[in-house]
Amino acid sequence: MVFTLDFSGSSPIPTPPPGFRSGFVGIVGRPNVGKSTLMNALVGQKVAITSPTAQTTRNRLRGILSTPQAQIIFVDTPGIHKPHHELGKILVKNARLAIDAVDLTLFVVDGSVAMGRGDQFVAELLSHSQNPVIVGVNKVDLQPAEADSLTASYTALAADYHWPQVKFSALQTSHLDGLLALLIDQLQPGPYYYPPDLVTDQPERFIMAELIREQILLHTREEVPHSVAIAIDRVEETDTITRILATIHVERDSQKGILIGKQGSMLKTIGSEARQQIQKLVMGSVYLELFVKVVPRWRQSRNRLQDFGYEVEN
Repeated sequence: MVFTLDFSGSSPIPTPPPGFRSGFVGIVGRPNVGKSTLMNALVGQKVAITSPTAQTTRNRLRGILSTPQAQIIFVDTPGIHKPHHELGKILVKNARLAIDAVDLTLFVVDGSVAMGRGDQFVAELLSHSQNPVIVGVNKVDLQPAEADSLTASYTALAADYHWPQVKFSALQTSHLDGLLALLIDQLQPGPYYYPPDLVTDQPERFIMAELIREQILLHTREEVPHSVAIAIDRVEETDTITRILATIHVERDSQKGILIGKQGSMLKTIGSEARQQIQKLVMGSVYLELFVKVVPRWRQSRNRLQDFGYEVEN
């Protein structure tokens, strides 16, 4: 998958044709229902990291899809859950703020399992929004034979609130055309908000840090993924190579040991895999050097959270 994130030389914003529609679409739901996978599939490129670990997304991410008929700015939000630390509180608050800051909400649920209390909690939040809501039943490719009984609860939920419902598979990119048609139909006529060739408004350093964190999520388990924050300390670009120095912050010495691994094997693996992904981002050779630093209880410290870029968004 190739990145085409050009933050400096994007084309100018054109005048939209007659009947052009645009707007911001919030992708919300409980953790691990496939929100980031869906945004990547809709945009057509990887702008959000994904992993089997719940609560992968920590910041509101914007993915931009421009078609001849519309421009949709997808806002991928952290999964709404019961927070257990200061970081969790910030993530949930930002997700709630996003509900009122968009033009349309896509409420994503996991169609491979029956509706749970987490889905009902999100639905209750959305019921107070003044904006339209669409229920998106994801993971239909994973549905067992008794799929009708699983999705019946979501169908009933959508009917209770008079919300349209659409089924799809973000992973298999099936039935996404129907979802897009429904989204565009719900949007109002509007302008281009971004140049048509832009697929995200996130700065390059942010995406570099996220690509490093993605490899940690994929290669480590237990308590490590949720206790990690990445800081890009330095980026030096030449005509032949991009040199990146980054620090991985964890909360305990044991987590540092896991990340480094025996004779540095785990850190080497994470660095090698992240470097390959970052090379797609910068479209050139990359030298990546990683350090691991212990910062006790950083997820409970508002000052530390701000240092790492986690704060309540406006």
